[in-house]
Amino acid sequence: MGRAHDALHPPAATDVLLAATIARRFYLDNQSKTEIADEFRLSRFKVARMLEAAVALGIVRIDITVPAKIDAECSLALRERYGLRYATVIDVCAEGGAAYSEPEMIRWLGAVAARLVSDVVDEGDVLGLAWGRSVDALGKAITKLATCEVVQLTGTHPNHWASEESIESVCRAAAVGGGTAYPIVAPLVVPNALTGSIVAKQPAIAATVARYDRVTKAVVEIGAWSPTLSTVYDALTGPERLGYRQLGVVAEVCGHLLDARGRALPAGLHERVISIEMAKLQKIPEVIGVAGGADKAEAIGAVLASGLLSGIVTDLTAARRILSGPPERGGVLTRPDRKDGV
Repeated sequence: MGRAHDALHPPAATDVLLAATIARRFYLDNQSKTEIADEFRLSRFKVARMLEAAVALGIVRIDITVPAKIDAECSLALRERYGLRYATVIDVCAEGGAAYSEPEMIRWLGAVAARLVSDVVDEGDVLGLAWGRSVDALGKAITKLATCEVVQLTGTHPNHWASEESIESVCRAAAVGGGTAYPIVAPLVVPNALTGSIVAKQPAIAATVARYDRVTKAVVEIGAWSPTLSTVYDALTGPERLGYRQLGVVAEVCGHLLDARGRALPAGLHERVISIEMAKLQKIPEVIGVAGGADKAEAIGAVLASGLLSGIVTDLTAARRILSGPPERGGVLTRPDRKDGV
């Protein structure tokens, strides 16, 4: 990929018919993009673009109904404890009161975050999206966005970086808003500093990184220091993981490692990580974290304690665990002006 993704232009009449047909296969017949690509002799990328066009042009209208209630008490408690502008705690339960599975919970967290982003992003903003499962769910759920550039803040999981799905949330958000997407087709963690330097100089990636200073609002994934819960953790060797755990790492955000008090640790990974720098992340006026589940509660609490976030979207289980402990402080940044929102 050698350039940014331009906003979608209205296709010709025949393309509209094709987009509608492809959308029917995908949304109603539950066919995969690969199956559709084979049927119509198109690339999977072309199928993805046609699905984006179907939403952007109003051929497909998606109404996300979250089977959850907002826990106002916990939402307010998180806002007040951490000086947040936005805090949404959802209580997601299946029929009979049983908790949803992790993939389903991630899907609903993404849907709620998509609604929040639709409300807070204004025309002319530059929206930054870090890669992660919850942010990916946001990309799938978003149906309305003011016209803005959408910039990918990090590389992706080492097992997925070469696939189209790794940039789908950024491209789809930009298509919905009619803006321009600046993706990153690269893993979050590379083997060494030389590789990191080479990757960062690739024209498309350099164009994305050059826009980090312009980002006004961002959504970030929060990782816990455990298998499958952190992209950095999954990318490292066993001895490296253990070494960082012994240093006190409990959380990861945009490739940066934090301890339980929210302090950024000098991990020595900055030359190997394809991501926005912590100093630039701190300067973004609005940063919203999205993560949930008991296994991520400590990590979410650490990132909240850092002062990095202006908002959080999480679930009731994680929120209760965070609020049951003492309010840790001593993080990388404090933002005393952030209690004025809703």
